[in-house]
Amino acid sequence: MVTAHVVFATITGNNEDVADIVTEKLEELGCQVKETEISQTDAAEFKQADICVVCAYTYDEGSLPDEGVDFYEDLQTLDLKGKIYGVAGSGDTFYGKYYNTTVDHFEAAFQQTHATSGATGVKINLEPDQAAIDQLDLFATQLVNTYRQGHAD
Repeated sequence: MVTAHVVFATITGNNEDVADIVTEKLEELGCQVKETEISQTDAAEFKQADICVVCAYTYDEGSLPDEGVDFYEDLQTLDLKGKIYGVAGSGDTFYGKYYNTTVDHFEAAFQQTHATSGATGVKINLEPDQAAIDQLDLFATQLVNTYRQGHAD
């Protein structure tokens, strides 16, 4: 069975919603999914999953969530070769050039781990509406499809 680990950081609840949507779709697609909050998660736990997902907010002017800094730094030191990753996040377009930059930061961190990108990062404005849910469902589907293409029997 394909395993996935979805890690989220949230203040408003929007990124927990994003994580819940991704988790639900991954489960629908037959994955066994673990969903955890970033401050309660050791980045090394990703070594136990086939698909690794981060859903995190961007604080203020492009900053990572304070509670996610250790996770982010630890993530960069891991070797996740053979793992599939994806990053999604809810933000606020009010912040202009800083809109959802945490998605970009986590994608760059994953690239350092030698993991394979399973889907393009998703940036959601505020609370996920139906269009965002559809986008996140497609994101989750792409993650599973990428995994399966690399692990066809």
